[in-house]
Amino acid sequence: MSDRPAPDPPARLTRWEQRTEVPLFAAGLLFLTGYAVRVLAPRDAEPWHDIALILVWSTWLLFLVDYATRLHLSGLGARFVPVRWLDTLVLLLPLLRPLRMVQVYLAVQRRRDRPRLNLYARVMAYAGLTAVLLGFAASLAVYHLERAAPGASIRTFGDSAWWACATLTTVGYGDAAPVTFWGRVVAAGLMAGGLALLGAVTGSFSSWLIQVFTREDEKRPPERD
Repeated sequence: MSDRPAPDPPARLTRWEQRTEVPLFAAGLLFLTGYAVRVLAPRDAEPWHDIALILVWSTWLLFLVDYATRLHLSGLGARFVPVRWLDTLVLLLPLLRPLRMVQVYLAVQRRRDRPRLNLYARVMAYAGLTAVLLGFAASLAVYHLERAAPGASIRTFGDSAWWACATLTTVGYGDAAPVTFWGRVVAAGLMAGGLALLGAVTGSFSSWLIQVFTREDEKRPPERD
């Protein structure tokens, strides 16, 4: 048996998050694919509806295992829920999993001693992909909720996709809007997510520029009187 002390929980949690980042991202894509089939496929498209349902529930169980592992490794106990509220939110609402990109942005912000372009470029690229996925997820959810609602202006998936683009970019033409309660809840979440993603992109780019300029100033020889 080794006499080396066990790593502290935050270190173990960090390693777990680094190792599962890509697999969980792939699982999120599978979840979104299954949900898309459930929403967009015709009602008589069997066995695709059943396969999609199995895919949705199996990936959600994977998210649940990951959440339980994070809870155990964090050492926070019941405090994990409020401290890591975003992890809790995306477990309850898996369509919001793209918003976990905000945690990547915060991790980069803590590494101010390493102003490498690839770190910030990774955040900006991930934010762009996240915006697409979040918009697609919101389009599916709103189409599912609105298509049969009385007085709805969103009747087709094309209408929903157009609405998501206008909302995510904060343009808001107003020609299509949710009329149901849950549809408006999704809309509010998409607005908040769009602002968070925009802040992540602009914040990362600004931080990188500031640090580069700071280094350039430090390299300049002092001015002579």
